[in-house]
Amino acid sequence: MNDYKIPAQTRIGHVHLKVSDLQKSLDFYSGLLGFEKVMLYGGQAAFISAGGYHHHIGLNTWHSKGASPAPEYAPGLYHTAILYLERRDLAEILQRLIDAKYPITGASDHGVSEAIYLDDPDGNGVELYWDRPREQWPLDEHGDLTMFTKALDVKSLLATLQKA
Repeated sequence: MNDYKIPAQTRIGHVHLKVSDLQKSLDFYSGLLGFEKVMLYGGQAAFISAGGYHHHIGLNTWHSKGASPAPEYAPGLYHTAILYLERRDLAEILQRLIDAKYPITGASDHGVSEAIYLDDPDGNGVELYWDRPREQWPLDEHGDLTMFTKALDVKSLLATLQKA
């Protein structure tokens, strides 16, 4: 039983979040982050995606309408991570957040990736990131991955918007 490994091509298909106000969540995920609304499920749920997929994120108020955010120091989802394919895409969403004056809770370089952190309207953590090419990932002298957390060079990231 300990020898089982999930198939290498397995991917996380979607995340489904309990939210307190469906419209506020749609304003954030679709209006600000740009996800496309695929369908509404009555007035209590919505399914949104990138690129026409059936849904990457489900939002529902079935058990949470009008509820307060979950306590910070309780078990639960730490954040939903949204992977951008290009560094320029991350720069574009960062500029969009800056222009909207949306609060950013962090910005980190992890060696393998660059990431922007924020919270959705219900306090759910959201990570927006892009992965560096695998050949650029930091390795130690034994070839083992050595991720880290350093301050993100925001100027360098935003400078990618000037190139093109």
